[in-house]
Amino acid sequence: MQFSRWFLTLGAAGCGSAVALGAFAAHGLKARIDPAALAVFQTGVTYQFFHSLALCLLALWLRQVGRAFDAGDAAVVAGFAFVAGIAMFSSSLYVLALGGPRWIGPITPLGGMAFIAGWCAFAWSAWRD
Repeated sequence: MQFSRWFLTLGAAGCGSAVALGAFAAHGLKARIDPAALAVFQTGVTYQFFHSLALCLLALWLRQVGRAFDAGDAAVVAGFAFVAGIAMFSSSLYVLALGGPRWIGPITPLGGMAFIAGWCAFAWSAWRD
């Protein structure tokens, strides 16, 4: 399977949607939610953007290394961890900022742990290869 293609596509889509969500927050939400909620939303946008960009870099690095990667490889694990982190961390912050149910809150740190795991797996893979 070509994980680099999937990760690059998801990373690029994630960066583009982060820009759109940031513009939405700055122009559409600014007058509708309180400043603290807006800051929470912007934190989600920031983490989504940087980790989507990391996903693009990981994909390009996978292509540069040029060997076959399987689903258990640390680099591939890093990519999936970044995707999971974006889904859990950023999405939960968007929902909370927009007044969603409070039970979503505990999902946020799970996303943060996925980000950390992704960076550790990326570092391990880079060290090995």
